[in-house]
Amino acid sequence: MTYVFDPAPVVTIPVAGSDERFPVRHIFCVGRNYADHAREMGENPEEETPMFFIKPAETLVTDNNDVPYPSATTDLHHEVELVVALKTGGNNIAPDTAGLHIYGYAVGVDLTRRDLQQICKDKRHPWDIAKAFDNSAPCGKITPVNECLNLSPSSDISLAVNDEIRQKATLGDMIWSVENIIYHLSRLFELRSGDIIMTGTPAGVGPINVGDKIKCRIDGLEDLDFQLK
Repeated sequence: MTYVFDPAPVVTIPVAGSDERFPVRHIFCVGRNYADHAREMGENPEEETPMFFIKPAETLVTDNNDVPYPSATTDLHHEVELVVALKTGGNNIAPDTAGLHIYGYAVGVDLTRRDLQQICKDKRHPWDIAKAFDNSAPCGKITPVNECLNLSPSSDISLAVNDEIRQKATLGDMIWSVENIIYHLSRLFELRSGDIIMTGTPAGVGPINVGDKIKCRIDGLEDLDFQLK
């Protein structure tokens, strides 16, 4: 087969303790999955089903690389999240079997151009320009599920900017569990190997600026550190 031009390289995430890398197909994101964050954004946390949006795989930043400050915004916000990496997929996956499809977990950040998001909300436009821009999805190493021995609902999730804690909660504070997220998502899309899911962020989101050092933690997983350039 010949192409008009060389196809883009496969986007990958490093795997903890291995030279292997996880090839990424889609990035699915969950909005308003922590009640306190939903409230701080002026939304109702008592939704019946999760709200989803998508980032292109090319938005990933891995290997603790620096993240460039994006264009067209003066209000870039951090949102730390648990990332779920799928090894298999399907449609209508039951919650009690959802765990069988998980390859591993990582720490990620959903960077958001908050000023553009507000404009989108006011005009009832999609959020793509606020969420799906280049370099908007920093992600740490994936820890395979059989090595996540200390990961549990009581695990702390946190983000610090220049060593000041901005976000802190536990994974058990999520409105929808990982299994329920996979169930709802698989009713809307056919999930496949290589899909990752960013499961939502706790309260405390806020602005970051050029030069800021971001440290993200989830107990039981590899840390994610990066600097905004």
